[in-house]
Amino acid sequence: MSAKESARRGNPLTNWMDNYKNLEGRDKARWWGNFFINNALYIVLIILIVIVTVQKPEFLRLRPMLDILQRSASGLVMALGIAGCIVLTGTDLSAGRVLGLTACVSASLLQSNDYGSKMFPGMPKWPTVFVFLLVIAIGALVGLVNGFFVSKFSLHPFIVSLATQLMVYGTILIYVNQGTNAGKPISGIDKGYSEFIKGSVIPESWKTPIPHFVWYAIILTVIMWFIWNKTTFGKNMYAVGSNPEAANVSGVNVALTITLVFVLAGIMYGVSGFIEAARIGSNSASTGLNAELDAIAACVIGGVSFTGGVGRISGVVVGVILLNMISVALQWLAVSADWTYIIKGVIILAAVSIDMQKYLVKK
Repeated sequence: MSAKESARRGNPLTNWMDNYKNLEGRDKARWWGNFFINNALYIVLIILIVIVTVQKPEFLRLRPMLDILQRSASGLVMALGIAGCIVLTGTDLSAGRVLGLTACVSASLLQSNDYGSKMFPGMPKWPTVFVFLLVIAIGALVGLVNGFFVSKFSLHPFIVSLATQLMVYGTILIYVNQGTNAGKPISGIDKGYSEFIKGSVIPESWKTPIPHFVWYAIILTVIMWFIWNKTTFGKNMYAVGSNPEAANVSGVNVALTITLVFVLAGIMYGVSGFIEAARIGSNSASTGLNAELDAIAACVIGGVSFTGGVGRISGVVVGVILLNMISVALQWLAVSADWTYIIKGVIILAAVSIDMQKYLVKK
């Protein structure tokens, strides 16, 4: 075989074209049908971007793209946590409420000392690092409760996280009525804390500032990629998600793996709440409401399968970006927020249906 022929066969595009040419007419039609089904969401997104760009040419300029980047970064941290729960064929409905609780705790403990409506007037502002560790601990505790009941009593994560969601929401309602707050939104964030999250190393005069929380999201993505792909824990997570009985026979501590996945998810919710508290600036009992739904949708769009044992961090990132790009594109088209919810619901149904179709074909 010549070097030229060897290089040709080593080219994925060439191999794809050769394989396609060898198909019969009916097989080619089936191939195209599977192609459109498997890539339906991406095709719809491309069509949507083309429509928006034709009507609003400025959509593909730097500012809108940075807006999508910032939206994606703020939701990515939670999605990184909940993705592990989905790999285990579960989910976590408490994620949004944990974000809300940790956001309210962060905002209340990091209010400016001279703020007139300070929630705890006699208490000085806490060191930022202490608050960060505290909200991580809160998230980890909720994750521990979820993981314990799922692994110890074989309860479905949907039911367990629904219960913890209600308990955490009740805790938020109690907390926002502490001190002098009386249920009001918690504002007056310390400038140092706000700068730590929303500041930028790029001067605003450049008109392209990228907030610090975008870089934090990127760092967390790299860390989660390493955990999923380079550690024994990550391998065990995939094994348990694929077949917990087989994983147990292979020597994997299934209960511990499940618990650690939920604890890690809770930690990510805590970090997300810490970021969101400063990003939005005014936090209340409604902070984080339904945030877990967008995170779940992004994971499913990104190929994290509810059938278990399937999913990649890169897919989660792509799913979050696609979901936010669709939301921003609909806003540019002046589509009502009411219709946006309907469209997101359709997207979730389509993504889950496509995922199940792939599972049935493999099976």
